[in-house]
Amino acid sequence: MPDFSTCDLCDVHKSDATGAFRVLPPLFRDFGGLKRFAGPVVTVQCLDDNSLVKAAVEGPGEGRVLVVDGGASLRRALLGGTLGAAAAHNGWAGVLIDGCVRDAAELAVCQTGIRALGLMPLPTERRQQGLRELVVRIQGVWVRPGDWLYADEDGTVIADRPLHVAA
Repeated sequence: MPDFSTCDLCDVHKSDATGAFRVLPPLFRDFGGLKRFAGPVVTVQCLDDNSLVKAAVEGPGEGRVLVVDGGASLRRALLGGTLGAAAAHNGWAGVLIDGCVRDAAELAVCQTGIRALGLMPLPTERRQQGLRELVVRIQGVWVRPGDWLYADEDGTVIADRPLHVAA
């Protein structure tokens, strides 16, 4: 994983007017064992159905970050302990969910980054619905497959390419 600080990245790119550098609002909470993670983005869009989330994290992560557009739904958890462990085992750098997770104690020991809006103990019903590898809008911020996500203790930023600013 590259050495970075989201604050340093923001210092360097704060005047970007092209949209190549974006900052997510400070709404996401940490749930995974890693508080700092970065990697190229893979996207999934689903509402209260984690079929595509399951399929993604059960496959090779290769240091990527799964960004899930869950429509900011607080009705169902899109990731729990079993899928968090699968993400860590399969090499996902992190998972960011615009929605909820569950099994907080289990997620906390997963050696991957996991961020979401909150906790919800209700699981989803898998209906095999959703879309993958499309441009999504997370809390008003556009995220594209292949973008880079950087997350640390100070926040989460998105860039259209890898950025290398030392911490």
